[in-house]
Amino acid sequence: MYKALPSIGLLGGGQLGRMLLQAAIDLDIKVSCLDPDAEAPCHELAHLFKQGSFQDYNSVYQFGKHFDVISIEIEHVNIEALEQLEKEGKQVYPQPHILRMIQDKRLQKQFFQDHGFPTAPFVLTEKQADITSHADFLPAFHKLGKGGYDGKGVQRISSIADQSKAFNAPGLLEKAVDFEKELAVIVARNPQGETKAFPAVEMVFHPEHNLVDFLFSPAFISQEIASKAEKMALELIEKMGLVGVLAVEMFLTSSGEILINEVAPRPHNSGHQTIRGNETSQYEQHLRAISGLPLGSTKAQGVSGMLNLLGAAGFNGPVKYEGLGDALAIPGVYPFLYGKKITKPFRKMGHVTILGDSKEAIIAKSKKVKNLIRVVS
Repeated sequence: MYKALPSIGLLGGGQLGRMLLQAAIDLDIKVSCLDPDAEAPCHELAHLFKQGSFQDYNSVYQFGKHFDVISIEIEHVNIEALEQLEKEGKQVYPQPHILRMIQDKRLQKQFFQDHGFPTAPFVLTEKQADITSHADFLPAFHKLGKGGYDGKGVQRISSIADQSKAFNAPGLLEKAVDFEKELAVIVARNPQGETKAFPAVEMVFHPEHNLVDFLFSPAFISQEIASKAEKMALELIEKMGLVGVLAVEMFLTSSGEILINEVAPRPHNSGHQTIRGNETSQYEQHLRAISGLPLGSTKAQGVSGMLNLLGAAGFNGPVKYEGLGDALAIPGVYPFLYGKKITKPFRKMGHVTILGDSKEAIIAKSKKVKNLIRVVS
């Protein structure tokens, strides 16, 4: 029997929303967006685009009333409005009570600990001065409880001498982990309880800005470690009962242990390469999940990589992409530009998915592309 596909209201209109819209077109799902930026990447592509704050109760509530399903592309949204919409019979995915927990890294870490998921040791702090009470816990990372993203809201505290770097707000102090690799596994769950995991990916972070600089998929780890990481991520989404896509970031320690770092309840930077690299992209998978459709195959098409395109240092203004034509001439190179009109230093402006036959081929192509494309003004 034909099931009418739902209309979807999306909180956020950035690059994740843009790629979600591109997947929605294939399924003829109508997605409308709410974003405070009138020139947000989704503003020309959305079925309807509404300028407004996704952190304001009235804006979110009035927007959400018009759709069958409300979802997010950023977790820092007004939870109270989503809870009210849910009470009135709207389907809100991921569910508001899960978003409330994930919004606060303190609650998130406590959830991992309470439900037996391995994570780095941590202590909760209320203010900057609390660091003094935990000198024996250092070196550690001080993380803001709420509001941090893309490396913002995280400070390394090597010793008490670094106390001034800590946040004077509720947060957590997380023990520095001796890890070999940073991994991520993206999993999905639909309302019927069906779950699927994408192959684990390996991430390389920018040394200064704590952003993913490059990743390759599948991660170059043993099958045993890969299976363990995917199983853990699936168990986590099932324990949460989350509907939609969940990105689970992990540390692989030098002793072979997997620790959950943190999660994102939405499509994620660590899954961009799935658009070309897997049979179903993370964006299509999210749409399938929140629409109550069967989940798609997550099988990898081969070896893939993803290189973030960040605004070059020293450039502020209307964006230009140098070297794009030369990069497009390389087989297996697929740029995705986010439609942002203005570049700033280290702003995410796009990414490049790279396909190849081996890890070595992917790395070689990525170095070539990185030297070719510059995001300037």
